[in-house]
Amino acid sequence: MDDKTVIDSFCPKDTFEFGRMMGEKIKPGTVITLSGDLGVGKTVFAKGLAKGLGITEPVVSPTFTIVQEYKEGRIPLFHFDAYRIEDSEEMYEIGFDEYLNYGGICLIEWAENINDMLPESFYKVTIEKDLEKGFDYRRITLEAVV
Repeated sequence: MDDKTVIDSFCPKDTFEFGRMMGEKIKPGTVITLSGDLGVGKTVFAKGLAKGLGITEPVVSPTFTIVQEYKEGRIPLFHFDAYRIEDSEEMYEIGFDEYLNYGGICLIEWAENINDMLPESFYKVTIEKDLEKGFDYRRITLEAVV
């Protein structure tokens, strides 16, 4: 994948498909941060990523559980939501460092709350609205952080 890619998404299906394509290409041990306001399609992207990994079980936002585990695909997916995390110690308590070393995919929403815990290299996905381009339009930026 390039260092920075910008995708135009004109509907939720486009966002899902981008996630699916990424899931088909991604390698074990990859960390992805996922940023965007509430309601921009982060869960839609996560569902697409899971589909690309071969996961068929329903994917839901981990808002109240901090992490959802999906182990049935070709690579396990650990979907985190750090929105309610106030101190990195909370992430250590759930074994975040073990998840990072498990060899699965770690997808982290609201990762800015745990910046000090992120590995040196990861992918950053940012989803933004642009109402001038339409209600369903999203600009999806994928950056390699190294």
